[in-house]
Amino acid sequence: MIADNLKAVTQRIATCCERSNRSPEDIVFVCVTKEAGIKEIEEVVRSGVKDLGENRVQDALLKYKVIGNKARWHLVGHLQTNKAKDAVRMFSLIHSVDSERIARAIDKEAEKINKIQDVLVQVNVSGEDRKYGIAPDEFMEFLKVINIYPNINMKGLMTIAPEVDDPDLARPYFKRLRELKNEIYSILNTQYSILSMGMSNDFEVAIEEGSNMVRIGRAIFKKSYDK
Repeated sequence: MIADNLKAVTQRIATCCERSNRSPEDIVFVCVTKEAGIKEIEEVVRSGVKDLGENRVQDALLKYKVIGNKARWHLVGHLQTNKAKDAVRMFSLIHSVDSERIARAIDKEAEKINKIQDVLVQVNVSGEDRKYGIAPDEFMEFLKVINIYPNINMKGLMTIAPEVDDPDLARPYFKRLRELKNEIYSILNTQYSILSMGMSNDFEVAIEEGSNMVRIGRAIFKKSYDK
């Protein structure tokens, strides 16, 4: 069933890219393993998945002990500062930096192991109180903060759209993040490479709006799912 789901998701990405005049090779598919056990993760890795995402550091630690570096690990959930040490040692990319306190903790731990930690800044484009992330109008000031830390390498932006029944209703939020990325370039002439946006229920709309990294878990590990 997992192999079938992987094939279906891969085909949906390819179809969406064809529709959007983009190449599927430009889209990084992060397989989110929040709901998966070790055997299921091993299956997706054997099937060729190269990027695994986890929401919680403590859950990733258990899985990392078995899977190790057979794939690149992404932290796609909120990072607590007391978990920064383990996060820096384990994750290739941290998607959820949204405060100076977190940035400082990452930088400190990365310096200890002589690592430059790749990160994304999480932006709360929807303005929902229950979501993490900085407000779009605070981004430029936050960028100044990020840039003072020598062991952090900002690679781009991440957002989580509101949960909606119709994926097309998420489109304005993805569009806003893409526009913010373009605004940064127009002001600073700095081109960040990653737009991490889109999950199981809305990744096709996200790709249409410029996402080049999608975070998909439920569509892979559930026995059945709706398009």
